[in-house]
Amino acid sequence: QVQLVESGGGSVQVGGSLRLSCAASGSIFSINRMGWYRQAPGKQREFVARIASDGSTYYADSVKGRFTCSRDNAKNTVYLQMDSLKPEDTAVYYCKLSNGPHDYWGQGTQVTVSS
Repeated sequence: QVQLVESGGGSVQVGGSLRLSCAASGSIFSINRMGWYRQAPGKQREFVARIASDGSTYYADSVKGRFTCSRDNAKNTVYLQMDSLKPEDTAVYYCKLSNGPHDYWGQGTQVTVSS
């Protein structure tokens, strides 16, 4: 059984910063990929960023240069540092773990950016 617990969402003004965390527990393979997706009201869930167990990262164009994805393999935790936030970043952010043949999702955490 794998569980993902997210934290760090909240409300912030335009230009502000937030840091999301996602801790995975259970049977985690040493080689895996963790990442972040988001879903705004009335829109489909979209990819934000991901990081492999070797530290390689990939970002959506909309967040490149503003968001930084990192991980602590010893803690099975992935982070998303979000800087220079914009109103269009407002969404529920979900953590995803690709672990062997299975994908697992966190419960989601709300991020609201107000002008």
